[in-house]
Amino acid sequence: MRVILPAGTTETALIDGISAAGAAPELMEHTPSADVEILEYGRPTTTPVTPVSPNGCPTPAAVTRAVREVVGFDTTVVDAGLAQPTGAPTVELGVEPGADVRAAEAVPDAAAIFDRARSFGASLPEDDLLIGETVPGGTTTALGVLTALGESTSVSSSLPRNPIERKRRVVDEALAASDLEPGDCEDDPLAAIRAVGDPVQATVAGVAAGALESGADVTLAGGTQMVAVATALRHADVDEPLSIATTSFVEDEQSDRLGEACYRLNCELTVTDPGFGSRDHVAMARYCAGEAKEGVAMGGALSLVPDGRMDDVLDRLEAVCDRLGIDADGGPDSDPKTETNPKTEGDGGP
Repeated sequence: MRVILPAGTTETALIDGISAAGAAPELMEHTPSADVEILEYGRPTTTPVTPVSPNGCPTPAAVTRAVREVVGFDTTVVDAGLAQPTGAPTVELGVEPGADVRAAEAVPDAAAIFDRARSFGASLPEDDLLIGETVPGGTTTALGVLTALGESTSVSSSLPRNPIERKRRVVDEALAASDLEPGDCEDDPLAAIRAVGDPVQATVAGVAAGALESGADVTLAGGTQMVAVATALRHADVDEPLSIATTSFVEDEQSDRLGEACYRLNCELTVTDPGFGSRDHVAMARYCAGEAKEGVAMGGALSLVPDGRMDDVLDRLEAVCDRLGIDADGGPDSDPKTETNPKTEGDGGP
């Protein structure tokens, strides 16, 4: 099993009230770069921030890293529009950061990104792939793409209270700026991404399409952001079997909507409850309170944990949190070299 993690940014995340890190945009654009370093090395190495909320909730990258330390899966990071450099090795596909969805074109080269990512996905030798994402602002762009495709659904948030009405207003403005009505891109999903999406969506969709065409089993590791990608693939007539794996935190927020969406898309759904409520640790308590929920392939990684090994993952998560400066009772430590920023909007990363 290999985890593919496209990582990128979109200026959509800078819209006031959309991202949990909107108050600190100069830090937020480093979040995906830090996420991939945590996944690769267990802590940030070259990035100047540690993605931890003021309440002590770490980025989902910490959970995925903890699973990796127990299960031992391989990873490949794809630069899908990083705004800041990262110390982790990346596959370069020539992807630039995304623009604000309220611009006429959020991802002008969406089709070219998809084609390059598709070739990369087709070249992968593995038979089983998990494809995740990390992109601040990603659930707003997911809502944009779903709306442009004519799909009536909701999206998640890393915030305990989902600002869904604010996201819908942003999407309405974005469609108007692109001279689109809901459903106008039903037959052209790449046009939807070009107008109101983000470059990570184009990358994930391309990698998935290429891998599926080469015969691989593909699981989209995430929540409502991956529902948007799966919807784009189905609208592009990609009809191979496809799975989505997410966390119980997303399912708890979305209720029946998540399962219904996966049923319509003919996608097998796997939901994993990591049992964070069994531990007295601030990081896990914040997830149980509704922060973060998903992102950085967290749900897909958790689905790989063998029966009887989840306690080992929780032990490793406590160790990862310690490396990130999060003690069991409070937030990040006071190391002056470590800046913190709230995990940006996604499921945590939807």
